Amino acid sequence: MTAFLGGYVVPVADPPIEDGTVLVTDGKIVAVGRAADIEVPDGAETVDVSGSWLLPGFVEAHGHVGVYEEGEHWVGEDVNEKTDPNGARLRALDGINPDDEGFRDALSGGVTTIVVKPGSANPIGGQTVAVKAWGRTVDEMVIREPLSVKSALGENPKRVYGEKDKLPSTRLGVAAVIRDAFVKAQDYRMRREHAERVHEPFERDNTLEVLVKVLEGRLPWSQHTHRADDIATAIRLSEEFGYRLVVNHGTEGHLIADLLAEKNIPVIIGPLFTSRLKVELRRRSLRNPGILARAGVKIAITTDHPVVPIHFLVHQATLAMKEGLDAETALRSITINPAEIMGLDDQVGSITPGLDADLVIWSGDPLDVMSRATRVFIAGQEVYHYDDRAGQGVTRNPFYTETP
Repeated sequence: MTAFLGGYVVPVADPPIEDGTVLVTDGKIVAVGRAADIEVPDGAETVDVSGSWLLPGFVEAHGHVGVYEEGEHWVGEDVNEKTDPNGARLRALDGINPDDEGFRDALSGGVTTIVVKPGSANPIGGQTVAVKAWGRTVDEMVIREPLSVKSALGENPKRVYGEKDKLPSTRLGVAAVIRDAFVKAQDYRMRREHAERVHEPFERDNTLEVLVKVLEGRLPWSQHTHRADDIATAIRLSEEFGYRLVVNHGTEGHLIADLLAEKNIPVIIGPLFTSRLKVELRRRSLRNPGILARAGVKIAITTDHPVVPIHFLVHQATLAMKEGLDAETALRSITINPAEIMGLDDQVGSITPGLDADLVIWSGDPLDVMSRATRVFIAGQEVYHYDDRAGQGVTRNPFYTETP
């Protein structure tokens, strides 16, 4: 057992605790409370958190760490399979390199959980995966897979295939590709059910099997969409086929915030530090998360790494707070909200008994840009610390059990 003692504990799901104690056993949180109320067993290993803040590891709900490696050029770019508009059978899991520098950056910024998604070149990009930010192989890092299916509307797919003079080259075509795919999935499901009833052999289709899971509500639809008209198309398609929609990016979501709130559609908003390099981003603003939140929309903030470096996740929340987002929602937008939106809140996102012991010790309030993540634990195991003497972070090497 490990006991984290004496810090300002911020569980997120519950009020903060002065002089708090967190007990961890076998990689899980087993108790959280005031030091006076929790008995620490004899022989427990202790971690001194006095003078510091203890928070759950942050959750990045939309990133490309490991499939879009920094500094590797085309060799490390496995984010988009630009040869098939319907890539539902593709899995981000199969393209992740755990040695990508982005995973080390994540730890330095207190990020312990990352939802890795295919890119937005295709109308249907493929299956997403939730991973921990530390491990030797991606299989050891997986929290849940598949987690959702990535889809894209707007400029990206129409540009990629328009340049090839192929369908889809317009917004009409992008929507048609998605609609055609779901109609085929509906027909496929009926044929499969008939074959099962009469005990006949049935030829499986990996692409349609995934889309059937979406139709059945087992996988949410992670919809890349920026413009308000594209968000409206995303809503129209989701209601036509009855799947669970999660808006990703949502740059102009604030223009129809009341509609999103009414329909209980969450928005993973961002990245927020980019320039307006394309038309879809003309209304990008750090004010937008606050507008959405005040309208009653559940939000998570994303870096879309490597578009914005993943260790700047907390800084996006801080500056969104400066522009009107309340502090409580700012913190929830990078912890429990993304966990809830992506269906991971039974494992990560808060300091709650029964959840994974993914804990980060901060020098102060993480929403203060001068605060630093000083120690990071995943499943109760320390994987990162900041070395004051060296003036840099040190990540434990997952590829060796001993320092070589």
